[in-house]
Amino acid sequence: MELPLDHFRLIGVSPSATPEEILRAFQLRLDKKPNDGFTFEVLTQRSELLRLTADLLTNAESRQEYENLVLNGASGLEVSSNREVAGLILLWESGLAKEAFKLARKALQPPQTPALGSSREADLTLLAALTSRDAAINEQNLRRYSSASDFLQEGIQILQRMGKLSELRKNLEDDLTSLLPYRILDLVSRDLSDYESHKKGILMLENFILKRGGLEGKNKSEYNKFLNQDEFDVFFQQIKQFLTVQEQVDLFLNLQKRGSIEAGFLAFLSLTAIGFSRRKPEKLFEARKILKGLNISEIDNMLLLGCLDLLLADVEQAETRFTNTSDTKIRDWFNNYPGEKLEAMCVYCENWLGNEVLNGYRDIDNDQIDLNSWFEDREIQEFIEKEEKKNNRYLMRATLQNFSQSLKKIGDEVDGFNPYKSINNNNSRSKLPLPGGSDIEGQLKEEVIPDPKLSKSKSVKFLEIFQDKFSEITVAFGKTLKNNLVFRKSSYSIYLYVFLILFGIGIGAGFLRNNLKNQTNPEINTEKNENNIENEEVVIMNSIKEEILIDSNLISNDMSNDDLDNSIIQPQRLRSSSPEISEIKTLISSWLYNKSQFLAGVKDINLSPIVKNELIRRLQEERNQDIKQNVLKDITTEILDIKFLSQTSSRIVVEVSLKYNERILKNGKLVSETSIEPFLKVKYILGFTNKSWKLVDYISGV
Repeated sequence: MELPLDHFRLIGVSPSATPEEILRAFQLRLDKKPNDGFTFEVLTQRSELLRLTADLLTNAESRQEYENLVLNGASGLEVSSNREVAGLILLWESGLAKEAFKLARKALQPPQTPALGSSREADLTLLAALTSRDAAINEQNLRRYSSASDFLQEGIQILQRMGKLSELRKNLEDDLTSLLPYRILDLVSRDLSDYESHKKGILMLENFILKRGGLEGKNKSEYNKFLNQDEFDVFFQQIKQFLTVQEQVDLFLNLQKRGSIEAGFLAFLSLTAIGFSRRKPEKLFEARKILKGLNISEIDNMLLLGCLDLLLADVEQAETRFTNTSDTKIRDWFNNYPGEKLEAMCVYCENWLGNEVLNGYRDIDNDQIDLNSWFEDREIQEFIEKEEKKNNRYLMRATLQNFSQSLKKIGDEVDGFNPYKSINNNNSRSKLPLPGGSDIEGQLKEEVIPDPKLSKSKSVKFLEIFQDKFSEITVAFGKTLKNNLVFRKSSYSIYLYVFLILFGIGIGAGFLRNNLKNQTNPEINTEKNENNIENEEVVIMNSIKEEILIDSNLISNDMSNDDLDNSIIQPQRLRSSSPEISEIKTLISSWLYNKSQFLAGVKDINLSPIVKNELIRRLQEERNQDIKQNVLKDITTEILDIKFLSQTSSRIVVEVSLKYNERILKNGKLVSETSIEPFLKVKYILGFTNKSWKLVDYISGV
């Protein structure tokens, strides 16, 4: 057998050692015999090999001859077969445990397997066990945990096959058990191109968690004495960042099926992460289903459900959940938020996504969290529209287009209070959130945008008008219809609902009768029919007191009504299915003028023909705040330029350059004045409903 070392390393000296140093090292090696159970015979052979080396190196002539051989490329020492075990012991003692193990393992395999029960077999088996353990320690020190585990496994297999040294085998098994977390970390942290190693690591991780009794560690297992729960939590947070989001989804769903509640919550987070980052809103529905199924009453899940509702464009449902959270600090912060409630929800949602949802995945970068891009994504919009139709739920989503421009950065605080509080504490298992609590069933109805290209009869047109106006009334007064809950509330709700249906049917029947008369009377032309529709619409809406009027008591503006077009003073519906830019400009001018009049204190301004109710509500809130502060706003605007950004059959976006000046007056005295130079850029969004265009939202400063 050839040993992969030279005489100098075998005895433990440098090539430049003097004869005195060599003899001193030789004596130390003789005195320091391994006390691990080797036979007297092999220890005697070890001493003989050391003496031969010492004699060679202390003799000047033989040493010179050996050094010449080394210089000429000779490497390794030849050891006779009767001394190979002793040579392997010296190789092990020289720090080459890995090489010693491989040679011992080879010597124990056929056809060179020693005779059963011989001292050579016993010595080789013991040496294989000891060298496998030392080789594993060396590999572990180099952070090659998978390789270290392989050495331990092979050592255990040799001892099992030889049927010897059961106590030493138990030590190796304990070492292997304690090394498992590090081995998993080694495998899963490798490059994804090493698919087999990465997959093997994930399977080992799942089996490891299952043996522990889930993430909670419910079972008594062999791993508990090597890794307590707190240590496991730290390990798991470290391992988690090397898994892709899909791998985490699969892992946590499987663990949840086997009874791990914490895995259920992590499955909810990972489904939300893959849904948001990959633009897969259907995953958010799966996440919500899992969250609702985690029936942990001591944890409130209203905020989490509210964030999901917001991402799915169900704004009113989200606001309801935020309002009903059991967290008093969050509820107070939300109710007292200085801006729009929608902005408050977006602030919290972005913080939640950045701090809790999108962290800890190998393939997700959470640096860019933009709700605006989420809602502007065409696939997201199409999915939400499909869900609206399936669930008979009507949503007004256009207001979601300008969320991100007003959102605060992650970690911002309002009035010294951070609305986002970290849900997952990496250092404490007890603080890992397990959401639960009550649930709000039902979906909120809002406006539906019909296809403007479809030709409808009078009765159908009326029903569309009635549906639109009735929806606007409910939104204006804060009373939204709950899907599938109308007949659960009270008998009064049923009577009201039946009355409105009968009322609509009666008016519709009248329209049908008039339609039949018009068909038999050729003198009634199409223009008269259109006028009748408009007149009938006004009569009907007045009869149910629908028109939303904005009231106040003063007027202040630099422009007189005589200088303005009547369509600006009295907003007119824009009915063209494909309006010109000039028509869009007139509508926006009407909005700007009437808005300025209202904020200046003018009575009876009706914006409902050209503006959606969400904007009217926001304008009302702004005026109410001014009234509380006893101030008026004198705003003058002038459209300098307007251009289309996008245009479809149901949505138009334009960019407007405005000359803008705002003066704030209190008790007739000027408090402050704001003038934006050279101009203010504003993006306006219009939606088509009931055969007319309405302003849905706007974004300032784009």
